[in-house]
Amino acid sequence: MAKAKSIYSCSECGATSPKWQGQCPGCGQWNTLLESVAEKATGHRFESLAPATRLQNLADIETREVERLATGIGEFDRALGGGLVAGGVVLIGGDPGIGKSTLLLQALAHLSVEHKVLYISGEESGEQVALRARRLGLDTRRLQLLAEINLERILATLQAERPEVAVIDSIQTLWSDELSSAPGSVAQVRECSAQLTRLAKQSGITIILVGHVTKEGALAGPRVLEHIVDTVLYFEGDTHSSFRLVRAFKNRFGAVNELGVFAMTESGLKGVSNPSALFLSQHGHEVAGSCVMVTQEGTRPLLVEIQALVDSAHGNPRRLTVGLEAQRLAMLLAVLHRHAGIVCFDQDVFVNAVGGVKIAEPAADLAVLIAITSSLKNRPLPAKLVVFGEVGLAGEIRPAPRGQERLREAAKLGFTRALIPEANRPKQAIPGIEVIAVRRVEEAVARLREFD
Repeated sequence: MAKAKSIYSCSECGATSPKWQGQCPGCGQWNTLLESVAEKATGHRFESLAPATRLQNLADIETREVERLATGIGEFDRALGGGLVAGGVVLIGGDPGIGKSTLLLQALAHLSVEHKVLYISGEESGEQVALRARRLGLDTRRLQLLAEINLERILATLQAERPEVAVIDSIQTLWSDELSSAPGSVAQVRECSAQLTRLAKQSGITIILVGHVTKEGALAGPRVLEHIVDTVLYFEGDTHSSFRLVRAFKNRFGAVNELGVFAMTESGLKGVSNPSALFLSQHGHEVAGSCVMVTQEGTRPLLVEIQALVDSAHGNPRRLTVGLEAQRLAMLLAVLHRHAGIVCFDQDVFVNAVGGVKIAEPAADLAVLIAITSSLKNRPLPAKLVVFGEVGLAGEIRPAPRGQERLREAAKLGFTRALIPEANRPKQAIPGIEVIAVRRVEEAVARLREFD
């Protein structure tokens, strides 16, 4: 079979070239030419082509509930939006050694009891996968394994065996006969993932792809795979820590930003039933600079401890955040100075979200400001206080979404006071928790003196 002709397309302007060169001939950008398969000209004119399908009114199309296939791992199902969907393509990525293969091997071992599954390994031999399964104590008597990296052979196997769920570990190891580039190149990754996605939609096979993370933190290059697949999951957390977080960044069948929390044990990854306990430090006494906030991760409210350390600067003041947006810290310090009169321009400011969780929502603003003020004044906060709210440049405190759920989660975990935006004040009192509602930053800072 003759190989298809390759062309090189610019990722910036779309210009094409018959061979690779460092600079794009169209826009002049460097290192933007990517290999792809040249489309064959059909010679048909548009006038001679008949419509492929008949038109339908959108209101006339019948819909049905999407059936979910539970993996047997509750936290994994939560991140997926309730389970796997037939014909869906899931991409899961993360740092090397963080537990991607372990989690998927556990899920397939559970599914293999009642469903036909297939594990396709392109990085490890069958013996290596079997050793890991025995080390984890998994029942793999009905779990089928294929050690192969050729795309055409994998597609033929999937069409012949028709498993309900198939795992490709990993997409970077596959290569197609249609391309001459090496496995792992952008062209190979794009072509292999497109062919697997097409097969999944036609046959109803659920395919899970494992993707490597580049040094820039992207999966298999800049946005190559994310647009093709249905669901994108990222492993978060430090490989040296025993806890892992799986976050959904894209999900056509569920909520985005959903979070699954796991603990790495000798028998594999285990779901954590009370993840809020991971992100709260156990202090023997009240300490300055520690503030507990309630963040919303998908449909789940989580309590996270925000720690701040403000100290005299020796030279240029430093601003460092871990788990929070660094640019937002500079903005919050300016708001604190302008509207509350608290000066930090000669101080080093360090802010950390405990437990390795990454908080992207602006509802953490008020907790960060309260923690910074507590550290600067060396004034500890009450142990049973939670804080959330977005801070605007004008000094106003804006409401956070799902404020009622946040308050109920805090009350369930034993917190007795909450400093929240006025717009989030509940219409009916929540048993066990006192609500302190504020409208502006200076009002929130003034309330700290009442806690003494």
